[in-house]
Amino acid sequence: MQFKDNKPIFVQIAEHICKEILSGKYSEGGRLPSVREYASEVEVNVNTVNRSYDWLSQRNIIESKRGMGYYVSLGAVENIRQSLRETFFQETLPELIMQMKRLGITVGEVEQAIERSQNASTPER
Repeated sequence: MQFKDNKPIFVQIAEHICKEILSGKYSEGGRLPSVREYASEVEVNVNTVNRSYDWLSQRNIIESKRGMGYYVSLGAVENIRQSLRETFFQETLPELIMQMKRLGITVGEVEQAIERSQNASTPER
C-alpha cells in the first residue's frame, strides 16, 4: 500500500478497508484478517492497524467478537456509503464547483460529459 503525507496512516488504512468492504472483498458479517495479519499485508506496525480497527469500530463498520477476531458489521456498507456521501457533499463538491467556476465549465458541459461516460461504459446489446 502506498501512503500519502496528507493524512495519518491509520486513517488511510481504515479508508482502504472501507474500499475493500465496498468492493466485496470483505462481506457484512464476514471475518477480517487479524490485526497482525493485516499489518503484515500492508507492511506497517501492528499498533497502526490496531488504531485503524479501533477507528472503524467507533464508526460501526467493524466489530470485535471476543476471542474470535474482527468482523464486518451488519449495515457497514450503508454506513460507509453514507459517510462517503457526506464527505462528497461537504468537501469534494464545493471544491469541484470552485474549480468549474475558475475554468468556466458549465453544469450543462458536466452533464454532457457524464452522459458520454455512461454511454461509453454501457455494453452494446
